[in-house]
Amino acid sequence: MNAAIVTWLILRISRWLLWVALFALSIHFNAYPESHLDAYGHLLLTTELTMFGLAEAAVFAGFLELMMRERARIPRPTFGRLMPTSGLSNGKQSTM
Repeated sequence: MNAAIVTWLILRISRWLLWVALFALSIHFNAYPESHLDAYGHLLLTTELTMFGLAEAAVFAGFLELMMRERARIPRPTFGRLMPTSGLSNGKQSTM
């Protein structure tokens, strides 16, 4: 396995973990809003930065994942598949 494929897999895992963390924070916010609000009912700065930061980091990781997929010459997966099949994008088999 070459470095481009390993980097692609790491970015793919990090993207999913960032989305899961964002949804977990959203569920926690809905369950316990008082721990995320100040006395005036405004969001705490840490909560706001975490919510927006996780979402933007997940999207950015997704863009990097797409870039690394093309660099590693991994074919685009078809609808309903989690992992693409082996081979290059043009239909030829990989010689690696």
